[in-house]
Amino acid sequence: MPVIASSKSYRVGRSKTGLGLFATMPIKKGTRIIRYFGPILDCRIPAQDDIENKYLFELNGRWTIDGSVRKNVARYINHSCRPNAESDVRPRERKVFIRAIKNIEAGDEINYDYGTDYFKAYLKPIGCKCPSCETKRKKQRAEARAERAKVKVRAERKAQKAGANGAKTKKKLNGHAVARPSGRARA
Repeated sequence: MPVIASSKSYRVGRSKTGLGLFATMPIKKGTRIIRYFGPILDCRIPAQDDIENKYLFELNGRWTIDGSVRKNVARYINHSCRPNAESDVRPRERKVFIRAIKNIEAGDEINYDYGTDYFKAYLKPIGCKCPSCETKRKKQRAEARAERAKVKVRAERKAQKAGANGAKTKKKLNGHAVARPSGRARA
């Protein structure tokens, strides 16, 4: 059975994506951090199936946890493509625990992967803001800037080369280029 973190091992704080859950002390790999809870919804009941909010946690095809209640501090855990925690779903017990899959240092944000359905519906349209995706986008932007600079330098060299070659073979007369006379001069 995994170790359960003390009740003061996390705090809600400001994150890049809004509010997030942060470790206040080191949390060891495999430790249960927090329980995700709220009213249990049955998708077979139309009134419960029509509820729309971002804090729904699907247990299976029938049961869903509505985590929008204020006491559910686990709802502040943000998505990450490279998480340091994961959800431990127990559909028979209708419980979800968040546990560490890496050692988490004090001050680190606790995050887990929300899954492809949530990602496609909510995160992909605005762009994932997790640290690994931000780093990847920064690297891609830097590479694109470097490539544009290379293309610009090549174009400038080509223009200079064309200008130098054009000056040798063509002469301007009243703003129009004319071929340079070759050989002997005519009288």
